[in-house]
Amino acid sequence: MTADSSDKKSNYITIALAIAVVLLAATLYASSQDMPADTVNTMQMNGYAEKQVVPDTATISIGAVVQAPTAKEASEENAAIMSAVIEELKDIGLEDSELQTSYVSVSPVYDHEDRRTIVAYSASNSVRITTKQLEIIGPIIDGSTASGANQIGSISFSVSDEMRKDLREELIEGAANDATSKAQTLASNLDVTIVGVKTSSISDGTGQRIYYDVVEPGEAADKGIRTPVQPGESTVSMSVQVTYIIR
Repeated sequence: MTADSSDKKSNYITIALAIAVVLLAATLYASSQDMPADTVNTMQMNGYAEKQVVPDTATISIGAVVQAPTAKEASEENAAIMSAVIEELKDIGLEDSELQTSYVSVSPVYDHEDRRTIVAYSASNSVRITTKQLEIIGPIIDGSTASGANQIGSISFSVSDEMRKDLREELIEGAANDATSKAQTLASNLDVTIVGVKTSSISDGTGQRIYYDVVEPGEAADKGIRTPVQPGESTVSMSVQVTYIIR
């Protein structure tokens, strides 16, 4: 092989290698451009804050169930009892807006041995009370049973939307500070710097609803005892999710 042929072959190889390097670089650049923009140079962190508060809202169900030989008698007797109960509840201090009829029913009662034989009729009626007057929950229970109510549902205490709204700013600040503190710690350990915030979102906590069983109707009255009620505490929380820009 002549020197000229050898030189030409060497040049061809050099050119081919150069082309291969350029193509490889172009491929790597194109691959980097295909990466999702929102995952480049960002760091996501969750923050959380909570506060223990005394619930400001109580819910309780008050009702009566009676039996009579006819549907008409059962319905009328039940209506008389519930009218007396509602009148007592209003005398105690409840407003119409705090009372809502939740259940009304008149149904036959069958003989235990012969399911085709009607032996009586049962009438049921109950009202659901939702109030912020927590100080009268005990008198509500006692007054209702004294007026003839014999169905008292479990009391539940919860935090109203108004109270949550009042706590919202404080909890958002606490959750945001928690997210930032954790993000700064992680950034320091990764040897990166937080330079801004790309996105953020918040989520309200559900809040804990506290339930109490109520003494059996008539039991407290028979013993001359006033029903004690304590609302305890409930948790109101807030969480945030922040995407930080890092470099």
